Amino acid sequence: MDSDIMEKLQKQLTCAICMNYFIDPVTMGCGHSFCCSCLYVSGEKRESPTCPVCRKPSEQKIFKTNITLQNLVSIARKASLQQFLSSEDNRCELHQETKQIFCEDDRSLLCLHCSSSQEHKAHRHCSLEEAAEEHRKKLSNQMTSLWEKIQEIQKAFSKNCRIPVYWMAYLYKRQDETRAFYETLQMVLREEDTQNLETLIEEGSTFSEQLKKCQAEVIEKRISLGAMYDELKNMCLKPDEEMLKELGDKLRRSEQVHLHMPQLLQPELTAHPITGLMDRLNRFRVEVSFNGEITHGNITLFDDVRSLKFMPDSPHVPLDSGASNCFPAWGAQVFNSGKHYWEVDVPTSWDWAVGVCKDSWMKNDTLTECKDTFLLIHVKDDNQTTLWTTAPMARQYIQKPLGRVGVFLDVDNGSVSFVDVVRCSLIKHSFISCFPFERCIGDPGNNNFRPFSSLDTRG
Repeated sequence: MDSDIMEKLQKQLTCAICMNYFIDPVTMGCGHSFCCSCLYVSGEKRESPTCPVCRKPSEQKIFKTNITLQNLVSIARKASLQQFLSSEDNRCELHQETKQIFCEDDRSLLCLHCSSSQEHKAHRHCSLEEAAEEHRKKLSNQMTSLWEKIQEIQKAFSKNCRIPVYWMAYLYKRQDETRAFYETLQMVLREEDTQNLETLIEEGSTFSEQLKKCQAEVIEKRISLGAMYDELKNMCLKPDEEMLKELGDKLRRSEQVHLHMPQLLQPELTAHPITGLMDRLNRFRVEVSFNGEITHGNITLFDDVRSLKFMPDSPHVPLDSGASNCFPAWGAQVFNSGKHYWEVDVPTSWDWAVGVCKDSWMKNDTLTECKDTFLLIHVKDDNQTTLWTTAPMARQYIQKPLGRVGVFLDVDNGSVSFVDVVRCSLIKHSFISCFPFERCIGDPGNNNFRPFSSLDTRG
């Protein structure tokens, strides 16, 4: 073949990014083709891929292999390999025959006589072309696996980076809530109050350090995965004979780098018992019954909460979610003054919600936008469980209660508190300004507050 034609053909089969033969070639909408790995790496920090040649943006997120280009590259590689095999440099010095056999055990090129010698006859042999194709496929598969791990760990790291901001805000608010709760109970527990606050600060600082360490481990793992990815890519770009000779233990090392992935942390404070808490609350004990099952189609509970997702610029954004099988119910009692405490048995699995609601809640469309519900919500999503409180919607980084939840409603003081009955500890204490301070003139029904309970029957 004419050298100029061969040179032009090689140029058409060369990636404009790495300047080597295509590896798993893909073609963008603009018509330009690149190695799939080169294209992903070049557009890693962009929201949408852009052609490195013409800079035209592409709406594609996933690219399919260009089979025609892939076959042409394979033919070109084979032609290059045949040219090497027929060269004088590839002749056996001992037998003066072309070396066309690859020894898998010591990764060397042999002629037919050498492969049958005492030294090599027990080894695994195959043609150089078969060996190159097999091992380049292994390298490509490992590159794909490494890239998926890189994207997975980058996504996890990005999510984990947002936790400290909300974590510190939660800690500060938790301190204020703990202090306010002790004052609401009017108990002479200053020593225990101080001790619990110090423990709270210590736990918060300890977990903050753990978060920093976890993030450092994620960054280190990301770097090691990227380095191994580059090693395999560089090995893939080498001529067949060099690749096979130098392959060594790279595949084994690339498999090992998949191991020991860092585990991301989930913040959670210890539930510390409060001396005399249950004796104090039981002074306001009332028996409530839930006999007003809600069937209003617009009210959503668990799926509404489960759809919340942390974002850098907002504590939650509503997303699409499926339907739950829950049975929310009003309490028969109505409270519009005084202090009241009751307990609710909650299941050990799946979803539940307890608290107090205004009668006007029936007019609202979604829980996250409603200001008339004051609930503690337990949501199970996959293998994780989270606690949320409403008005405003906020996640609670505290141990989930064991079996029973107490609700303390102080209408006169304008507060709602949730307690873990088994641990005798505080889950959440909130001042609700709309309780006694913003009475609705001319609409007495809006001043009524009822106990609320809801269970998801999937549990």
